Amino acid sequence: MTTKPRQAARARLLARLNESPPPFGRIEHRGTSAFGPSLSLERFRLANGLELLLCEDKSAPVVAFHTWYRVGSRHEQRGKTGLAHLFEHLMFNETENLKSGEFDRRLEEAGAESNAGTWLDWTHYHVAVPKSQLPLVVRLESERMGRLVVREPQVQSEKEVVANERRYRVDDDVESSVSELLWATAFQTHPYHWPTIGWMADIEAFATEDCVSFYRTFYAPNNALLVVAGDVSERTLLPLVQRGYGGLEPSVIPPEELRPEPPQVDERRREVHKPTSSQKVAIGYKSPGLGDFDYAPLTVLSEILFGGRASRLHERLVRELEIASEVRAFVSPFRDPGLFEIFAAAVGSHTAETLLSAIDHELAMVREQPVSEAELARACARLELGGVSGLETADGKASTIGFYETVLGRPNAAFERLDALHRVTASDVRRVARRYLIESSRSVVLVRPTVERGTEAAQ
Repeated sequence: MTTKPRQAARARLLARLNESPPPFGRIEHRGTSAFGPSLSLERFRLANGLELLLCEDKSAPVVAFHTWYRVGSRHEQRGKTGLAHLFEHLMFNETENLKSGEFDRRLEEAGAESNAGTWLDWTHYHVAVPKSQLPLVVRLESERMGRLVVREPQVQSEKEVVANERRYRVDDDVESSVSELLWATAFQTHPYHWPTIGWMADIEAFATEDCVSFYRTFYAPNNALLVVAGDVSERTLLPLVQRGYGGLEPSVIPPEELRPEPPQVDERRREVHKPTSSQKVAIGYKSPGLGDFDYAPLTVLSEILFGGRASRLHERLVRELEIASEVRAFVSPFRDPGLFEIFAAAVGSHTAETLLSAIDHELAMVREQPVSEAELARACARLELGGVSGLETADGKASTIGFYETVLGRPNAAFERLDALHRVTASDVRRVARRYLIESSRSVVLVRPTVERGTEAAQ
């Protein structure tokens, strides 16, 4: 935790920076919290609402600089889906002071690694650089937050890129298109109904005015979070952030117009034909949000049933019955309740109904009988390893901090989750199995191979 000499040094630094700050650049220290056993998080806030979390870690001479925007596909409206994802592309384009391609070129010359991602609850831009290149990164990131060029040529070009991405990654990909259909079937009211990439008709219909409005509303300092982890001090970082972001005006963020998903009381079943060699099945059970008490035991249950080759479903469906080539599951880590999503691919002529029946049998067993202590210990160990390994690098720390702060408002929630895993019991696992694995409130997609023309006649 922060010592008195460090507090005094920070007070002097802030006093100096706040003597004559940019219009919205006054900096306030908002608190200190522990991040694991040996590190801490310092929270700062600029007058324009920009939040900054700093995790100083001198284990390597690198710095991760991540920008999280509190906007994802859940903040879109019907008829305008895909705007958040489109902006992930637009943000790498021209700014008022950088020509198209200049952003990436400068980062590459600096030895940086950069990328971005958009999902249902957030949009995330991340850069990892040698510590000496931090001033460049701050200049570039603040430039595109406040001075992105959003005009017809840029919008039209990126619309074509995103449309092609959708064709390749969704329309022509069996598993992605089936997952999209499953979510659209399971959610009728909540914006988790539509995919992050957006519906094709919406992508093609975007107007430049839509993009300008989206940018001015959501790409504002009061809707953003900076997470900086690595070999950097407050003395170095704060002047850079103040100079880069202190002149950016806040926007008026509209209240989220969210209608909760009503309870599902009947199974919803869809059947589709796809260009695949075998039948498949996707199942979606409603699952709790990331911050829910039941989230930890449900992830343990998923790990016991589907996590790796020693899991129950892999052992039963793939090795013993030999009816599936693969079986896996995913518990959505979203702010609001999502899906416990199960996917299985059949072997040979086995049907999707055969897979579904075998899965249902295994789920019934876990609802009735407690899991073994050995299974529980293995699942918790695998989940803990996955969580801890993501914290090994500065980039991993920044991603973890930003994700939990953006979704839950608790940047050290990764360690809370590890503690929660250690408290999960076999009774907890059976309880969540009985609560969430309910057939009457699930959605199912049965996938049949497309029959090519001429095949039936030949047979």
